[in-house]
Formats: sequence, C-alpha cells, structure tokens
Amino acid sequence: MLEDMGKQARQAFRSMSRATSAQKNKALSTLADRLEAEASPILTANAQDVAEGHKAGLTPALMDRLALDASRLKGIAAELRQTISLADPVGEKFDETILPNGLKLHKQRVPLGVLGVIYEARPNVTMDVASLALKSGNAVILRGGSETIQTNRALVRLIHSVLADEGLPPEAVQFIDNPDRTLVLELLRLHKYVDIIIPRGGAGLHEFCRENSQIPVITGGTGICHIFVDESADLEAALPLIHNAKTQRPSVCNSLDTLLVHSAVASEFLPKVVDYLSKDGVTFRADSRSLAALEGLDKDLRKLVLPAGPEDFDTEWMALVLGLKVVEGVEAAIEHTNLHSLGHSDSILTADEAHAERWVNEVDSAAVYVNASTRFTDGNQFGLGAEVAISTQRLHARGPMALRELTTYKWVGRGDYLVRQ
Repeated sequence: MLEDMGKQARQAFRSMSRATSAQKNKALSTLADRLEAEASPILTANAQDVAEGHKAGLTPALMDRLALDASRLKGIAAELRQTISLADPVGEKFDETILPNGLKLHKQRVPLGVLGVIYEARPNVTMDVASLALKSGNAVILRGGSETIQTNRALVRLIHSVLADEGLPPEAVQFIDNPDRTLVLELLRLHKYVDIIIPRGGAGLHEFCRENSQIPVITGGTGICHIFVDESADLEAALPLIHNAKTQRPSVCNSLDTLLVHSAVASEFLPKVVDYLSKDGVTFRADSRSLAALEGLDKDLRKLVLPAGPEDFDTEWMALVLGLKVVEGVEAAIEHTNLHSLGHSDSILTADEAHAERWVNEVDSAAVYVNASTRFTDGNQFGLGAEVAISTQRLHARGPMALRELTTYKWVGRGDYLVRQ
C-alpha cells in the first residue's frame, strides 16, 4: 500500500516542481473558496470525530485541537489565501558570485521533495501542510491520528477534487486512510520515495520517529516555554502579557509553562500573578521560595497553589497550570531555562538592555523574546503564513517551517565552455 503511495508521491512531486506560481495559486484560491462553500460535509465528518473523541475520553486539550466549526473553517480558508499572497520561493537565486576563473555561481531554491507528516488531533494541520507543500512545489504523504480520520477523509477528498479540476496531480497530497499504527513504521522506512519526516505531536511520537526512521526527521512542536520577570520589569505591564501567554490557548506548544521571577520582586509580584490568572481558572505549581512569597494569600487563592513536584518543571502542561519559580537573577534564569526548556520559545521581561542581550545570546531556543509573549512563535504571526511545524532542532530549519523552509537549494554554475585548470 505505502510502496505504491510513495511511487505516486514521487511522480507527483516531479509535476509539482514544474508547476508555475500562477497554477499553484489558482489551485489554492479554488480550495479556499470551496472549503467555505462546501463546509457542511466537513463539519458533519468532524462532528463524528468529536463524538468518538468524547466516547474515547480524549483530554480537553485534544478535544480543543480536534473540533472544527464554521469560524475555524473560515480561519483556515483565510490562511490559504494568505499563503497565496506570499512570494513563491521556488527558483529564487541568491549568493551570486563570479569566481576569478570566470565561473558564475549562484544558489537556486528548489522544493525539498516528498514530505511525510505525522500528526495528531489537528485537522487544520491537514490544510496547512497541504497548502504549503503545494505552494512550495512539494508532494506530501499525510498520516493524521485515528481521532481525526473522518474529518481528514473529507478534507483530502476536497483537495483531490480541486487539484484534478486545476490540472495538478491529486497524488501530490496523499493520506494514509487507515489508523493502523504499524503503517507509521512503514512510512518511516519509505526512504526510496520520502525525503523528510516531520512529526507533529507529543514527545513519544518524536522519540519513536527518531529511533525508527530511515529518513531524516525534523522534530519540534513541543514546548516547556518560560518567561523570566527581571527585577527591572514593568510589573503592571507584565501581568496581561503573562495572562496572554498562559491562557489565550493553553493547549498549544507556545503557551507558557514556567514563570521565573527575580527574588527582588517575588514577594510583590507573585501574589498579583496568582490573583490575576486565577480568575481564568489557572492553578499553580510553586517551588519552596515561591510558596514562601505567597504565604499571605487569601486562603481561597492559596488552595490553587500546590508545591511543585520533581517533574513539574519538565512538564509541558498544555492546560491551565503554571509552574512558579524564584531565581536570583538573569544568570540563574538562563541556567534554569536551558536545563528545562525543550528549545521552543522563551521570553524575558526587563528594562535592562544588558540582561536582554544576555537572554537573546545565551538562551538556546528556536525563538527568544524580549518583553513579548511566547505566543508569537507561529508562522502566521511571523508573517510567513501557515507552518508545517515549529522546528526545535538546528538542521535543516529552526522555528516556524513555512514556504522557504520547505525548500533546499542547488548550486548553479555558468561558464563560457570553461574547463578546470
């Protein structure tokens, strides 16, 4: 089954790599229009997945990721149209030079090839990945989770219909329409046809892919994100920023997991944090120094604060839970962040430019911020359009993987019947 899928994807990639920007944009425009016009069967399919998810006891975080409604579909269509507006990176020339022997050299962007994307409970990922793969001239094999199978079937049927109508190969977007987990392992060994594996899910999925894949793997999409409140921070301005990072969408990978607070402001600031965030249902896991700073809390608020356990600062909460830790200064904050962060998104709130520079230079994460919420780590927020994933490794890309990150390059040399001496 997957052998044939791989062959078809490789052939479709050859066609997609030759498609013009106008062809690709026309297909995406039609897809956006029909996604809105033909919402009913997609929402019906999603309702079936949601009902099955409730029966299976999926967590609130997974249910939030799974559910679609008319508003979310409109948002997905808007992202498709934003992708159309972005420059096509394929064919871009850069690093041009002329060597002393007269050879003219440049690098030229080309599609990566066939992508294998494995993901869980996120039907919007189906459209994000498909649109980016098509726009960047790639082909993709999708393996969504069993909890989204009805929704993904409906979405992929629509994609195939649009591609066929627009004269592009439907096989450029393929879907493993079987929840059998053994097929994941088969995909990971399809190295003759698949060029890169991108898992989007929990740490277990990433580890499984790294250990079993015969294809290069790009990992990311898991957080443990930090904000450090320095002693010079504007504490009043910090509260709504922290609230945004924690509560806007707690189930996603760029939401805040651990708040680090300078010891000089902990007694003043931490009670305000608990009071401010508790109104939206946040509970807390506090180290001993944070507990001491919170001793004067009202007893009803105090019930929301539990002592941090040994694993709490290594937990991606994906829920309305926030770790609290008091540190002595920027050096201790950097040390804690580098030890416990998964390299996703970490921020410092400070008025001290020297401390800001230390944070930017020394925190080893894909995205680092000064006086900004971690929630900005997102392809759309960065002006890149939707992303395939957030890479937290160093090769081949880091941070949001959008159009340009789905290309590689070739060297092009031009001479006048030039020979090497």
